[in-house]
Amino acid sequence: MRHFALGAGFLMFISSLPADATNERLVMLEPAQPQSEKVAFMQSFGQTLPPVGYVTFCREHKAECQSGGRFSDRLQLTPARAQELIEVNRYVNKAVEPVTDQELYGTVELWTYPAEGKGDCEDYVLLKRRLLVERGWPESTLLITVVRDENNEGHAVLTARTDRGDLVLDNKEQEILDWNETNYTFIKQQSDRNPLVWTSLLPPDQAPQTTVSASNGN
Repeated sequence: MRHFALGAGFLMFISSLPADATNERLVMLEPAQPQSEKVAFMQSFGQTLPPVGYVTFCREHKAECQSGGRFSDRLQLTPARAQELIEVNRYVNKAVEPVTDQELYGTVELWTYPAEGKGDCEDYVLLKRRLLVERGWPESTLLITVVRDENNEGHAVLTARTDRGDLVLDNKEQEILDWNETNYTFIKQQSDRNPLVWTSLLPPDQAPQTTVSASNGN
């Protein structure tokens, strides 16, 4: 079983929030050692191909894949912003039942918003992103990210780019994690400059990525 902990930077902010802010007591763990900027923030290695499901999604939802009018490299993680991440992550995780695209739509891969309260990992990500944008988060700070999980299967999470580091919103976890606290291998994510462009998160000596499905399950 994996051991999860909130990152030190994130703890500094949520520790100031009321324990019942989300109707659940936050698990407060001992803070880790301060992180260097190199560790706190992901490093990209040039452009790569986007997931097939994302390409199809953008054909049908063009407005969702356009650069927003307001750009921010990283958002300041104030206590209010930290609570927004917590609330949105937990709300969507509870509201949506995990179901594969094959079960729901009869197809291997379909990126869309949850239908009838059901969806797979990409659907969680898209809904979380929309809800945070509605709360004033710049789209450039909310990046869809493809990883390989602990079973070496494809999985999608939402990365929130903050001045305290890259934070992961995951339908498998109720807590917000620093990206380097997960057991995931980070493969690729949207560019913060252009949501239609994707960047590789693997060093150049790693095998090049294809446009295969972002997830093999939910």
